[in-house]
Amino acid sequence: MIKENDAQLPCSEEKYSILLGEIAVLLEQARRSAARSVNSILTATYWEIGRNIVEFEQGGKERAVYGEALLLMLSRDLSARYGRGFSRSNLQQMRLFYHGWRICQTASGIFEARATYSGTARKSENAKVEKKYEKSTVSPVLFPLTWSHYVRLMSVECSPARAFYENEAIRGGWSVRQLDRQISTQFFERTTISKRRHVMLRRGQQAKSEDSVSVEDEVRNPYLLEFLNLKDEYGESSLEEALVRHLEWFLLELGPGFTFVARQKRIRVGTVWYRIDLLLYHRVLRCLVIIDLKRGAFSHADAGQMNLYLNFVKEHLTLPGENDPIGIILCSERDNTVVKYATGGIKASVFASKYLTSLPDAETLRHEIVTAQAVIQLRRKESK
Repeated sequence: MIKENDAQLPCSEEKYSILLGEIAVLLEQARRSAARSVNSILTATYWEIGRNIVEFEQGGKERAVYGEALLLMLSRDLSARYGRGFSRSNLQQMRLFYHGWRICQTASGIFEARATYSGTARKSENAKVEKKYEKSTVSPVLFPLTWSHYVRLMSVECSPARAFYENEAIRGGWSVRQLDRQISTQFFERTTISKRRHVMLRRGQQAKSEDSVSVEDEVRNPYLLEFLNLKDEYGESSLEEALVRHLEWFLLELGPGFTFVARQKRIRVGTVWYRIDLLLYHRVLRCLVIIDLKRGAFSHADAGQMNLYLNFVKEHLTLPGENDPIGIILCSERDNTVVKYATGGIKASVFASKYLTSLPDAETLRHEIVTAQAVIQLRRKESK
């Protein structure tokens, strides 16, 4: 028998564990269903937005000519009214999504969507049917995959390959990671030339450990965060997140030079989302400072990712008159804590001198991250 608040429960530990496990499964399934429902509504809504944009542009030659200006105006006004998620590139994807997944009605009366995107607007073979339903609201069930799936599919230029990946993703219930892996490894091309196509298809449906997506990952989906207007910090509770928060406070207390810009800053490069752990601005150096925290020892991959961040921030976030961004990589492995500076393209000797005297020295940062990690881990143990 087990006890709870000194009261005996009328069951064995084994039976109670079974009950607890069954309830946990129900809750996990409910959370996944909720995330998928929101994703279905999001995808259908983005398709509708794309349709509205296309139909507006087709209203006259002058509208088609100023299509790019239309996207910029919509991006500005929608962002002001609804917040994130309505950049020009996002609206362009919605427009392409409508072009690529035209809705037709089958003889049985059931709607279905198929990937037919060719990079440009395609004349509908079902113009009469589309006109009849052009003012209706498309049902979310028409898009069985998530918006992230369709964004990845839109990057596949070959129409047969795109349709193949969509069908296989639906049939096998592929996660976005699994879809991305199959596209990146040219699964369609390998299957096409294979003499044992059925064997390739069966193997392709087998997920790998890196393909799995947790409920938390589904909820943290950047598109869902934008659609629901949730904060970037939503659902974050890991040790790494706690360390970033601690370092944010520490760096801001070092002096008047640092000002806070963002934490867990999301950026999208192509179809891939990244998170910059901490983004600050240094008033003396007049540049953005990227802080990237790594769990483990420093590697060449960390330098490559920081270089990607620096190039993106320089092109998209740096304002005219500001200096190139600076990156600091903090590797938090306790026995081998390394602080690595990446100075971007800084060449001016005067600025380099300011850089060396204005930023905290490597030893100070190294000591702070080791101390913070030890304190946070101790608190987590005490709270259990």
